[in-house]
Amino acid sequence: MNTKKAIFLTVASAFLLSGCAGSGAKLTAYDAQYLDYFDTITSITICAESEEQFAEYKHLAEDTMEKYHELFDIYDNYDGVNNIKTINDNAGIAPVTVDPEIIRLLEFSRQEYEETGGKINVAMGSVLSVWHDYREAGIENPSRAQVPGQQELQRAAEHVNLDEVQIDEEASTVYLPDEDMSLDVGAIAKGYATKCLAEKLKEAGVTSALLSLGGNVETIGTKADGKPWRVGVQNPDTSAAKAYLHVLKLTDTCLVTSGTYQRYYEVDGVRYHHIIDQDTLMPENTYDSVTILCNDSARADALSTAVFNMDPETGMAFVEAQDGVEALWVYPDGTEAQSSGFGAYVDQ
Repeated sequence: MNTKKAIFLTVASAFLLSGCAGSGAKLTAYDAQYLDYFDTITSITICAESEEQFAEYKHLAEDTMEKYHELFDIYDNYDGVNNIKTINDNAGIAPVTVDPEIIRLLEFSRQEYEETGGKINVAMGSVLSVWHDYREAGIENPSRAQVPGQQELQRAAEHVNLDEVQIDEEASTVYLPDEDMSLDVGAIAKGYATKCLAEKLKEAGVTSALLSLGGNVETIGTKADGKPWRVGVQNPDTSAAKAYLHVLKLTDTCLVTSGTYQRYYEVDGVRYHHIIDQDTLMPENTYDSVTILCNDSARADALSTAVFNMDPETGMAFVEAQDGVEALWVYPDGTEAQSSGFGAYVDQ
């Protein structure tokens, strides 16, 4: 999975403990962190009435995260699980019976593909695989780092037609008729899993929580004292003294950032990151990062990638046309652009 997102959580445990005393039963903030899911850091903060209640919520969270980690994995097999890798392994061979959550993820991905004019495409696995191999080789041996040639990329791009993906909802199967096609859901999987985790916790009775799956942040309610959760947007200039650009006040809101500053390598002084534009087959460097705010973590994840691949004028117009979506663009020179409603979330 791609470690694409990074949000700096500004809330310390002591602050949470003082902030989780509600007017009814006293709530205490309990925290847990994991390195087991989606190959990234996962943090959960849940306000609960007791340590025993938190243990129940924590167990539910772990089961949920493990499920989606296994379902959306493109690299590993798991006993008794047909996942995205299973679908890819059977490209050109046979339909694969999958969990309905994979069907829902792919249908949602198709919806976002159409809405964004193809700026996010989970069928780009063949192209992303080329870049992944070059990037890993470049990170391992920087002196021999290379950029894939256009001919190699164009050959891979012959197998990215999302319309060819065959989904049978009634039979719960997915089939890739092109044997060279592969799915890569890295641009949307963590956001979708975060959304599902939040839904499970709310169904179990959680009314106050802060979730971060690899930086895909979702807040449930307010803190129990009625104040918003405070979340910082990471400065994409990781060498800067200022670690985060803004602290945002979030209530029942999701925040996702796509940036150039985590998974990248350099060739002749040029940075090549992992966010690949389907139109150019190249990583674009118009922005250092794009942050999306909305009330749906899956959509925020998808749009952070899609808007990153839009030019500034198109991206701003797109965001302004969406209900309940705000955005922050950070340029390589450190300047910023904000959608019209973004400032309402800024605390400092």
